[in-house]
Amino acid sequence: MTRVVREMSAALEGRSEWFAPARSAIVWVIDGLGAHNLSARAGHARFLAEARGKKDAARTVFPSTTAAALTSLLTGTAPGEHGIVGYRARVPGTDDVVNQLRGWDTDGLPPSFQRAAPLSRALGRPFFAVSRDEYEGTGFTAVTLDGAHFRGEDDLDARVRAAAEIAADHPGSLTYLYAPELDSAGHKHGWESDEWVAVLERVDAAARALAAAVDRNTGVIVTSDHGMVDVPRHRHVLLEEGSPLLDGVRLIGGEPRMLHLYAEPGEADAVLARWRDAEASRSWVCSREELAASGLLGAVAPDVAERIGDVVVAARAGVVYYDDRLDDKGPQKMIGQHGSLTDEERIVPLIRLGAFATPA
Repeated sequence: MTRVVREMSAALEGRSEWFAPARSAIVWVIDGLGAHNLSARAGHARFLAEARGKKDAARTVFPSTTAAALTSLLTGTAPGEHGIVGYRARVPGTDDVVNQLRGWDTDGLPPSFQRAAPLSRALGRPFFAVSRDEYEGTGFTAVTLDGAHFRGEDDLDARVRAAAEIAADHPGSLTYLYAPELDSAGHKHGWESDEWVAVLERVDAAARALAAAVDRNTGVIVTSDHGMVDVPRHRHVLLEEGSPLLDGVRLIGGEPRMLHLYAEPGEADAVLARWRDAEASRSWVCSREELAASGLLGAVAPDVAERIGDVVVAARAGVVYYDDRLDDKGPQKMIGQHGSLTDEERIVPLIRLGAFATPA
C-alpha cells in the first residue's frame, strides 16, 4: 500500500518496477472492497473480477481502517511514521481520544499530528483529487492531499468521468479518485446484503466506464483501503460497567475490531494479562512494545508510540468489542466491520487498467 502511488508516479517517467510506462495515471480507491469480498461476489462485478489478474492484490496497512490506510497510500509511509494508528487514538499527554478522520475539524487536532509529507506535494507533479463535495476543505483532506487540485462530484459516474477528463487534459498528472459508497452500504447493511451487492454493481459499471473513457496512455489502478467482515449483533462483546476487562483501563480507542486500551498508571501489565486470559482464543492481544517490535506498523517513531494503546486487541474471530458504558449506541448498529489483521480485512485488489494492464 505504501508504494503504490510512488510506483505510479515512477511509471510516468518510465522507471517503475511495478507498472508499465504511462502518460498520466489514476488511482481509484473503492472504500471497503476487499479481495475476498470481490471474489465472493464476482458474479455481480464481472468487469472487475475479469480484469483482476491472479497477482492483482495487495496487503493494506494495520490497522485496516480508512484513516490509517488512506494516509499511508497518500504519503507513502506506514502508520508508525505518519502517526495515524487507528480510527480513534489518544493524544499523548492528555485524556483525549480523538477521531482520526474528523478530529481535525471537531477536536482541534493540529495539522502536524499527521507527520508525513503528502505525496500530492512531495512528488512535484500535477496532482488531482476527485471525491465527494463534502470532503473538500476538511482537515483530513488537508493533511493527506495538501497541494492537490480538488474536484468535488457527488455522483459516482460524474466522479469517474471527471477523473478520465483530468488524466486526458493533464499529461504527467496523477489523479486520486475516491468512492465511499460501498463502505457506507457495508457498514449499514453488511457486505453480504442485497444493498451492498446493488452498490457493487454500480461500482463495477463505473469501472467499466472508466476503462472505456481513458486512452491507452493512461494507467489506472483500482484498489481499496480495507476489506470487510460482517458481525451480527449476537457476536458483540459488550464491555459493561463492572466488567473485569475494564479493570485498570483508563481510556479505550481504536475501533470495534481493533482496540487501543490505555491503562491507568502502573496497570498495563495487569490489563494485558487479564485480556489475554479472557480473549486470546478469539483475538490477538499484545502490548504496545510487542506491536511496535512486530513491524506491523512499520518503524514506530517515539512520539507515535505514545498514541498506541498500552494493550492492543485485534479480533481474529467474528467478534467486535463495544464500550457499552457510552450513551451513544449508534455504532452498535453497524454490521460490516474492519480494522483487524485477518486476510478478509487486509487483502485488497490491485487491478490494473489502461496502460497499466500491460506488464511492466
